[in-house]
Amino acid sequence: MGHAESGPGLDHALEHGLSADEYKRILEILGRAPSWSELGVFSVMWSEHCSYKNSIAQLKTLPRSGGRLLVEAGEENAGLVDIGDGLAVAFKIESHNHPSAVEPYQGAATGVGGIMRDVFTMGARPICSLNSLRFPAIGHETTTWLVDGIVRGIGDYGNCLGIPTVGGEVQFDAAYNGNPLVNAMTVGIVRHDATASAVAKGVGNPVFLVGASTGRDGIHGATFASVELSQESEEKRSSVQVGDPFMEKLLLEATLEMIQSGDLVGIQDMGAAGITCSCSEMSAKGQAGIRIHIERVPQRESGMSAYDVLLSESQERMLVVVEKGREDTVRRICQRWDIHCAHIGEVTDTGRFQVLHHGQLEVDIPSQVLVLGGGAPVYIREWAEPASFLAERAVDLSAVAPVEDLGEELLALLEHENVCSRRWIYRQYDHMIGASTEIRPGGDAGVVAVPGTAKRLAVTTDCNGRLVRLDPRQGAISAVAEAARNLACTGARPLAITNCLNFGNPMDPEIYWQFREAVAGMGEACRVLDTPVTGGNVSFYNESPHGAVHPTPVIGMVGLLEGVEPVPSAFRGPDELVLAAGRAAGILGGSLYLERRVGRQTGAIPLPDLELEKALQAFLASAAEEGLLRSAHDVSEGGLGVCLAEACILQEGRSMGCTVDLSPLNPQGIAADRLLFAETPGLVVLSALPEHRDRLQALAAECGLPLCELGSTGGERLVVEDLLDLSLHEVAERWWCTLERRLEA
Repeated sequence: MGHAESGPGLDHALEHGLSADEYKRILEILGRAPSWSELGVFSVMWSEHCSYKNSIAQLKTLPRSGGRLLVEAGEENAGLVDIGDGLAVAFKIESHNHPSAVEPYQGAATGVGGIMRDVFTMGARPICSLNSLRFPAIGHETTTWLVDGIVRGIGDYGNCLGIPTVGGEVQFDAAYNGNPLVNAMTVGIVRHDATASAVAKGVGNPVFLVGASTGRDGIHGATFASVELSQESEEKRSSVQVGDPFMEKLLLEATLEMIQSGDLVGIQDMGAAGITCSCSEMSAKGQAGIRIHIERVPQRESGMSAYDVLLSESQERMLVVVEKGREDTVRRICQRWDIHCAHIGEVTDTGRFQVLHHGQLEVDIPSQVLVLGGGAPVYIREWAEPASFLAERAVDLSAVAPVEDLGEELLALLEHENVCSRRWIYRQYDHMIGASTEIRPGGDAGVVAVPGTAKRLAVTTDCNGRLVRLDPRQGAISAVAEAARNLACTGARPLAITNCLNFGNPMDPEIYWQFREAVAGMGEACRVLDTPVTGGNVSFYNESPHGAVHPTPVIGMVGLLEGVEPVPSAFRGPDELVLAAGRAAGILGGSLYLERRVGRQTGAIPLPDLELEKALQAFLASAAEEGLLRSAHDVSEGGLGVCLAEACILQEGRSMGCTVDLSPLNPQGIAADRLLFAETPGLVVLSALPEHRDRLQALAAECGLPLCELGSTGGERLVVEDLLDLSLHEVAERWWCTLERRLEA
């Protein structure tokens, strides 16, 4: 171990992404200068990506327990929520933004692999995955390259694993020109009595590394994710991990078998910061120590130093603590699945993370000082409300001239890159493998059956970054409300959320203000809607020379249907009622229509009414449980006009027209363009059989929810009386085919 005069100094610490104050604190903790390996350990464990040092103070304000949660947020690798009959759903979402920016295919693929491991290390078998993607504007020089690589990476990894991708969202915007966002979510099922924990305890218990061998890929991946992208980021391709989905499949099966054997004390994925993170977090949680003999780690490259091995983020690896005397069971399981199983260390009573390299002590650090909630730094940064915030809200929209041809405007919105079908993308994912998918990508939410039960899970990811930029608090409330509304449209009752909070540099007071406001709004919505936060991910430093991305707090949400047939988004047959549940507001702020009219994203956004949203969810779930709904589709991007058009054509290969009169929804006399194109939250278009009219009205009254009849389904046209009359052939052509044409062009 190096002494103060021979160890790395402040300049080296700064090069590792640590601050001068943090280096001073390291000296105080150790009572000496760190070794090179120790400096590397501190740099990754105290990076934003691992320590959440700039976000944890705000995250602690979120509702992190209650509802059906079985573990409090942050206690395990993924959230765990009770779904009855001794079963639980484990789910989580995480970002892989910077790796995907410089190496789109591997960045996205390893993002999928990492979130899968977080779920199956809980003992849960993954049953589906989702994603939330943000790309540069259509036509930007990198857009097609990024879309191609990222979509292929997601598809290839998930398809090889045999896990269906059943939902997600894709947005294009110039705000992401230098920094795409790739957020991956996985959902799994586990019995309450078959879960595993990420803990190391029991002095003398052996520590194993199982899975792939270790290389130099991904070294300093955590610190790479904790700085802004720059023109030099291209040189950091070595910080991007390389995935092997076939190895992951073997590791998945071996992990579940090891957990079921009952011979494990704890298990954790080697994700960000690799062995370092797994050892320090597991030992800190178990209030124990871990001693590692680093030369025992299987290595696929020659000449790797202790520093290299400790900081490598090579994929498809697990750290496993085994009950002493039961090592042979673990070895047999790993041999059967043809994966490495190396005894690399043991649990100690020192409370320290210690690393030996050929007998020489390279690392000797108290585990607690490295981890989130332990001794890692916690900062509350300065914040300032941007001057532009009040200016954007004060923009006078009353003078915005309405379009003359509402039908042509609707067609133009249907081919907007943030409205049109994402079929070209999700067709590259196998969304039917496993035969449990009941609602495929493209609707309000994906729905999958829980094997061996009459239960179904509805799953979604949602966020409108435009709204969050214009009003971070209300935009985040809208994201939670939209996620819950999308689940409710399938007939599900929302259970809980996970989140992936994508923001710029928290050292910028205006960015930190956005973050604080968004977290506050998210917490408010989750409390009212009773959807606690199971955990998630914070991704700061999403900036490039082009500037910061839109603040994008993505909400991943899971809901439960028990013995209920899921409700699709598309109209299903002729001569059915078309109804609207909720209220129209006619507020154009933040809408795509307004952006088209004035050339920029602006205005005071419509404020979600959480009590109305709660009533809407209760109504939709109850109506589905009584078998009263034929379809349900919520109003979002493009407004009510787009919602009606999509309901006519969403069933691929088949369309169903409608004739409606919007006057029952418009007693306040909202202008026609605002009625059709305002992106009103809390409004859903339904279809139902005529014989269910009275029961639906009574149920809406019980829930305190406005419900009005607009017309009926049938024919081959979308007719909104006195406003527009469009052929469904043209509607479908604009909506289904635009994205493919633009990307291939």
